Amino acid sequence: MNATASIVSRVWSFCTTLRDDGVSYGDYLEQLTYLIFLKMADEYSQPPYNRKVGIPIEYNWPSLKVKRGAELEVHYVTLLRELGNKPGMLGTIFTKAQNKIQDPAKLYRLIDMVNETQWVTMGADVKGDIYEGLLERNAEDTKSGAGQYFTPRALIKVMVECVRPEPNKTIADPACGTGGFFLAAYDFLVKEHQMDKTQKVFLKHETFNGNEIVAGTRRLALMNMFLHNIGEIDGDSMVSPNDALVADSGKRYDYVLANPPFGKKSSMSFTNDDGEQEKDDLTYNRQDFWATTSNKQLNFVQHIRTMLKTTGRAAVVVPDNVLFEGGAGETVRKKLLETTELHTILRLPTGIFYANGVKANVLFFDNRAASKESWTKEVWYYDYRTNIHHTLKKKPLRFEDLQEFIACYNPLNRHERKELWNEQNNPEGRWRKFSYEQIIARDKTSLDIFWLKDKSLADLDNLPEPDELALEIIDNLEAGLNSFREIAAALR
Repeated sequence: MNATASIVSRVWSFCTTLRDDGVSYGDYLEQLTYLIFLKMADEYSQPPYNRKVGIPIEYNWPSLKVKRGAELEVHYVTLLRELGNKPGMLGTIFTKAQNKIQDPAKLYRLIDMVNETQWVTMGADVKGDIYEGLLERNAEDTKSGAGQYFTPRALIKVMVECVRPEPNKTIADPACGTGGFFLAAYDFLVKEHQMDKTQKVFLKHETFNGNEIVAGTRRLALMNMFLHNIGEIDGDSMVSPNDALVADSGKRYDYVLANPPFGKKSSMSFTNDDGEQEKDDLTYNRQDFWATTSNKQLNFVQHIRTMLKTTGRAAVVVPDNVLFEGGAGETVRKKLLETTELHTILRLPTGIFYANGVKANVLFFDNRAASKESWTKEVWYYDYRTNIHHTLKKKPLRFEDLQEFIACYNPLNRHERKELWNEQNNPEGRWRKFSYEQIIARDKTSLDIFWLKDKSLADLDNLPEPDELALEIIDNLEAGLNSFREIAAALR
């Protein structure tokens, strides 16, 4: 335990040193990724492993250790460029890699720090904890924008706990960010199941499949998975750089766990005749989609339904507009209710995501074979938004905060559920069901349903702390501004 604490301390202290030179958490994390990968490749090349991972001898780990000063800097830049052209995970890790540490002395100190640790023999949980800690710190750095690729780990764990993935089944995420859902699912499978050798091999090599179009984020996801013992150093990449929405790959999965990127519009940047940057809305014309729209969130919902096997199950984070938007939104909701069993919606509070002003929900639905009748009979809601206050720093979302939701969800047998809400006896109950008939009778088949009273103004004795109240106001203003920006963009 002391050795682990010592490694973590060194990793963090050196990050602080580099930040004084203007190196962000994200840049530090990338350089650490390159160097740990090279060090582990060197360890694997030696007995008892004796593996060849495709790194030319002139660019291996020992080649970095023997150089100093300007010579080291030049060699490191060349190494990053050359390894980025290699196939498999090696090329993916080093795609578009750049040196962000301009002081060769500090680069050498970082190399020396990485060299002091035997990474291959270190436990996967230790390596994973170090890396996940860095990812979370990076997400907290609001200027970098990295938070949009980082879903709160407490929420991910709750979603996995409800879905309860099983061994020998596949798990996908079409916008996997830094790989949080994969890691939580992996941990759940290892903890809950005594797997045989075949199942362990499947878990390591076959279970996970993702997409991430941002090269830097994809690199972090792969390294995060690799350090958690998912995949091989000389294997193929489990995370594709392709835009998942462009086409149906034809692959079908047992589970999809996802938090697609926030922001309603899919767009593509281009330079106009005057040399100015403009954006054009992207629509995806796919035969398997129920509606053609530039709304990115609605497209992800449609795509995720396509990805599922007929027995497949999904848990997906979506913003409020997916629940109430008309036009394509209404079409998608109706089809989702008809063709899948949309059985649960968890309403989330603001203040838990790194992106400001986000009002989101988790949709849980199970795919089904074609049928003349609607598969959804009733939708269960858990309102964890009304009168709930969270902040990222002082009161972050914890796994324990949603224990009641997990108990209500009843993952071991969700067909045996009991409402907490009762009009006479418990009008404040957060767990309530609505029938299919009640929902389709609503304007635009809106799934945006509330029943609890907001006490923030009525109950002055229980007002949140002033800083919490201020942050909540900011979140609401941000959400409103985001909506107005989308309207203005559409008008332009």
